[in-house]
This record gives sequence, structure tokens and C-alpha cells, in this order.
Amino acid sequence: MKRRLFFPLGLALAGALLAASAAAGSRDALSLVPADVTAVGFVRIADLRSSPFQLRIFEETDKLSADGDGARFLEEAGLSLRQDVDTVVVCTASADGKRGRSLVLFEGRFDPAKLSAAVVKRGGLRQSVTGGDYFRLKEESRGQGDGQHEPGAVAFVNAHLVVAGSEPAVAHALADRATGGTRFSSGQGLGRELHRVDAAATAWVLADVAQWHRSEAALHGEGAAAGVVSALKSVSLLTLEATFEADALSVKATGLSSDEETRELLEDALRGLTAAWRLAAQDKNPQLVSAIRKLQISHDQEGVTISGKLPGDLIRSLSAQARAHAGK
Repeated sequence: MKRRLFFPLGLALAGALLAASAAAGSRDALSLVPADVTAVGFVRIADLRSSPFQLRIFEETDKLSADGDGARFLEEAGLSLRQDVDTVVVCTASADGKRGRSLVLFEGRFDPAKLSAAVVKRGGLRQSVTGGDYFRLKEESRGQGDGQHEPGAVAFVNAHLVVAGSEPAVAHALADRATGGTRFSSGQGLGRELHRVDAAATAWVLADVAQWHRSEAALHGEGAAAGVVSALKSVSLLTLEATFEADALSVKATGLSSDEETRELLEDALRGLTAAWRLAAQDKNPQLVSAIRKLQISHDQEGVTISGKLPGDLIRSLSAQARAHAGK
């Protein structure tokens, strides 16, 4: 399946739609991120609750709450996605260039006994490993099996932490927690790049682009984005972050490369892409044209950055258009 240019940011924001705590809590979650991950995303849900856009964001969780067995599960578990989930950390690692291993860490307020009972009722099987217990999810709970996916699992570690993902990833996370956590948050592996993202951001993503090109998750692009994607093939690291500021969303993306020519190509490609965006939106959404025009593209000796702010009115307008399109 093709991965678009801004797939990592989409991954982080999708996490937000499905699900902050104090800074110390987020560091706890990061301490369980494996050092060999190729991408990690973080979402601070408290920022979303207090933002002017919270209604649209949490509409997605309401859909889950009103959806058949999903609603029954939440009721049985005594769980409110709006109020009980504070922080989400999502990470994935390439498994020798083949299928990936995923892990999602939720921090908040949970009732492990109720959650466990609800999962067992739906066919979850309790497994015991070093560091604690987890539940192997029934096949129907994971979707249709095609022989290419590892079993899904979830661990209700305590009243403040839930770990979910592929079964090996969950088992390793429990073992890591028993020994004091991984060394990711102290700078091992991709964690050495944590200083490049703002710890106060609502959401951020770090992605080892070089690893992607050695796996089946390589980036692809079409049209105006093709030039950006081509330049990204020589980029080593991609960082993205988004922060709610009053009635606006501040966004920033940076691609790092040690090669000067690559940086120049990426900057030129980004300028061409934004010009294409403006042209495409010129007749349909003048407000979007104005926001695109204000995007700043800059570079230094490490990489190229594109940044800017999306006004609240624009975000609400785009959300309304998306809802109208989905209703057709």
C-alpha cells in the first residue's frame, strides 16, 4: 500500500482521533518505546480537549462509542475515550525489511479488571510472560487474517497504562518495563533525535526515512508531490509536529540530509508543491490559498523545514467539507 508524503503526521493525528497527562507521564510511555523503532508518534490529548477544535476531533470517538459492540465494550469496561485517555504513543519497527511490528501505549485512567473481563468475554486469551500478563486477541478482534500479520495483543498494566499491538511487541514491552524500561528516552536509537521535536507540542512524529527505503513501506508520490518524494529518498530523518495555539494550529515538518544538493532539491520541490496547492485551491477555497502562501520554507546546514499556521476558521471549513463529502 502506498505511503503518502505526510503519512507519519496522519498516523499521529489518527491516533488522536481514536483516543495530556503531565510531562512525567509521557516520559513513562516513551520509556517503553523499543530502541529499534523506525517511526514514533506522540499525542497529548489534554491539548485537544481544551482546543477550539475539540468538538470535531472527539466526534470520531463518539462514532465508536455508538457503534454496536464497540459501545458495549466501552460500557462494560467503564471507559470514556474522551475523558479517560490522556496520552497516546504509537511506534513501529521494520522486522528485517518484512512485516512491521507495532506498539501503542495509552496513558490515562483505566479499570484493569473491567477491561480484562470485557476482553475475555470477546475471546481474549490470557498469557503470562516476564513482566506480567497480556491478552492474545481473538482473530475477529484483529480483522481478517491473511497470514502476514502477527497476533494482536493488549496488556492492562495498571490503572494508568495500557499497552497494545502485535503480540511479540506487547510481550517485549512488559519485559522491558520489568527491567526499568528501554533506553529510547535516554537517547538510544531513534531516541537520540528527541531533542529535535518540541516536548510541548500537541503531537509530533520522528521517522527514520532511511529505514523506510529498506523496507516495504517505502514512500511513493504522484503529481506535484513526486519531486518531494524523490528528494526524500536521500533524507535521513523526518520530523513533524503540530501545536494548538489559541484559534490556530501551528505545524512544522523538517527533512534532514547531510548532502547539500539533496537539501536544495527538497527545498525546490517543496516550493513547487506549495505552488501547485495554491493553484488547485485558487477557485475552490481562497482562504486555503492564503494559508498556503504564508507557509515558510527555510533551510540550514542540516535540513529543510516547512512551517506555518492553519487558522481555526480554515480547519473548521475543511472539516465541514470533509463531513459533507463523507455523507454523499
